[in-house]
Amino acid sequence: MSTSVSPSNNPIELKPITFWAPTTKVQRLLALLLLIFQGGITVTGSIVRVTGSGLGCDTWPLCHEGSLVPVAGAAPWIHQAVEFGNRMLTFVLVAAALAVFIAVLGAKRRKEIVVHSFIQGLGIIAQAVIGGITVLVDLHWYAVALHFLPSMVLVFLAATLYTRIGEPDDGEMSSPFPNWIRNVAVVGAVALSVVLITGTMTTGAGVHSGDADISMEDRLDVNIDWIAHVHGYSMYVYLFFTLIVVAGLYKVNASKHNKQLGLMLILFILVQAGIGILQYRLGVPRWSIPFHIAMSSVVVAFTSLLWSQGRVRVGGKATTTGSLDGDAKLEVLSYQKGVKTA
Repeated sequence: MSTSVSPSNNPIELKPITFWAPTTKVQRLLALLLLIFQGGITVTGSIVRVTGSGLGCDTWPLCHEGSLVPVAGAAPWIHQAVEFGNRMLTFVLVAAALAVFIAVLGAKRRKEIVVHSFIQGLGIIAQAVIGGITVLVDLHWYAVALHFLPSMVLVFLAATLYTRIGEPDDGEMSSPFPNWIRNVAVVGAVALSVVLITGTMTTGAGVHSGDADISMEDRLDVNIDWIAHVHGYSMYVYLFFTLIVVAGLYKVNASKHNKQLGLMLILFILVQAGIGILQYRLGVPRWSIPFHIAMSSVVVAFTSLLWSQGRVRVGGKATTTGSLDGDAKLEVLSYQKGVKTA
């Protein structure tokens, strides 16, 4: 079967995905699902921790020695179910990342987008390995921290991918607002990194280790009150620089979309700060942790969405799939379908 046919005299190469040329709308929907799943698995991971299910499966890649699945009596059934269920969600993530990768290849998108989608797949695999190492070292605090932080990087990159997919490949690069705003945003991103790192340290010094058999001697030996305040103050620093960025957007009369992104980011930072303060006042109740983790993903995602608006592709004629070759390919596939059904 030829993969280089066209209703015109100019042949269009259909490879490597010969059967599909998804529209930009479909590509963005798949990328949005991937972004949601990337953030969602951090929440289920926090549920593993607060329910003490981290060693519900006590080895890796097997669940228990000699068994890929939970074993009756090896650990409380609820702990096994929670931990094993969280492991299975990795395959949902892999499927989502693969769907995005196939979609952007099928639409013949630019190299930047293909690379971004490929990184998502590699990152998921790396995270699975890090998660396994975390179990093998009995949930030591530094391993848990190293498991969480790459997830935030993947959330950030997934949000960037979502934005880039919406830009036509043949569009002209544009900077909607001045460089000083982007420079302030970089400083803010550094502050956000400090927020996330100190957050994992606060967790490492706290009481929710992920398994009842892990004593405080195995936790990070630092004053919990001190590190919690450092974590909180770093959030205020991040909020401060975000306020400057958003004020700058209004000063230069940025687009309504960018202003809305900025205001939503501020709102989510305030909500996250409120949850953190509530946790501190209430002694970090278990139920609060998944909400705090979920908002971490939301803040990181909206940080990425706003950051990505600093340099965008505008204009262009690739209005259907985002790629001129993809649009031509879609015409060919539609023509082939019409011929077959005629």
